[in-house]
Amino acid sequence: MLLNYLWIAFFLVALLHGAVQVLAGGDAQLFDGMLMAVFSASRSAFEIALGLTGTLAFWLGMLKIGERSGFVLLLTRGLTPLFRRLMPEVPADHPALGAIVMNLSANVLGLDNAATPLGIKAMQELQSLNPRPDTASNAQILFFVINASSVTLFPLTILTFRAQMGAAYPADVFVPILLATFCSTLAGLLSVAYLQRLRLADWVTLAYLAGGIGLAAALVGYVLQADAEAMQQRSANLSSIVLLGLIGAFLAGAMVRRINAYEAFIEGAKEGFQTAVGIVPYLVAMLVAISVLRASGLLESVAEMLRQAAQLAGADTRFVDALPTALIKPFSGSGARAMMLETMDHFGVDSLQGRLATVIQGSTETTFYVLTVYFGAVGIRNVRHAVGCGLLAELAGVIAAVVICLRFFG
Repeated sequence: MLLNYLWIAFFLVALLHGAVQVLAGGDAQLFDGMLMAVFSASRSAFEIALGLTGTLAFWLGMLKIGERSGFVLLLTRGLTPLFRRLMPEVPADHPALGAIVMNLSANVLGLDNAATPLGIKAMQELQSLNPRPDTASNAQILFFVINASSVTLFPLTILTFRAQMGAAYPADVFVPILLATFCSTLAGLLSVAYLQRLRLADWVTLAYLAGGIGLAAALVGYVLQADAEAMQQRSANLSSIVLLGLIGAFLAGAMVRRINAYEAFIEGAKEGFQTAVGIVPYLVAMLVAISVLRASGLLESVAEMLRQAAQLAGADTRFVDALPTALIKPFSGSGARAMMLETMDHFGVDSLQGRLATVIQGSTETTFYVLTVYFGAVGIRNVRHAVGCGLLAELAGVIAAVVICLRFFG
């Protein structure tokens, strides 16, 4: 329902702003440009989805092999000790822990179709422990915030879109996304830990946090010890090594476990094809609405106000053009994706604005959508501090994305 109102608002606000501009003595051909944007964006949406089909089918096929090879189970075993300490009210042998870690593992590997039902299952299991069924428990809030902070290690969809739109090095945003999503997750975790008085000074918890911080520091140290061009090349090289290594690991795991990798790949590839076809209507709907909004001049007007504020603060103002993706992302994943694509198309896929939009898209989550689905599935009305902590994590991810991209691609 929220997406419905957002979509209608895009058109109505664009038409209203265009009418005001024309009546105020602006370009009388403004409406012609808005109409042309409808046809152009419709064609672009279909072309993007069509070109996406092969790459998406390949990666979903590979991820299906990884899933059957036991990589989700491996991640589950690795993360269980941490969540036993972050959620002390959940018994060690309770099925909620397994569902939580399975959900996060699916998110980490980019298995979006599996992550949502696993997330709902985890919420239902946590609800069975909830003494106040209409109010979110501490464990439910922590689980939601970690989901809302967009934990991801393999942003394959983002890289696929960049490849489809002709990026010179589609994977050069891989490291920036990893660093930004780490910042958003850490901010979300620390905010919840503070409000819930979680005991983080536990050697197991500290070991996990130290490992994550150490890995992030190592990435920064490796990539930033070079000039801008070499830094981008290092990011792209590291991304290529990791992704090719992932393919090799999935295939090796399939051989060890005697999984029919070809059959699993075909099953996953079919899902990829169906996914690519299925997103055509959504891409058309949102890309057209956003293109009309831009053609009306409204996005430029808002961007100009933000740009002037950034100038007063002495900051590089180019990041402002990618902020619409950040503003829409908490409400609509498809809307933010369409805004990201429109930004890449308008400014160039390898522009700072285009890259920043992809990093924001890959390191933040649709907070209100996740809130509605997960808490709505168990009938919770009082979400306590869940929204505040979720939005704080998202804000941290956006700020980190801006700072990192200005350093990487500025």
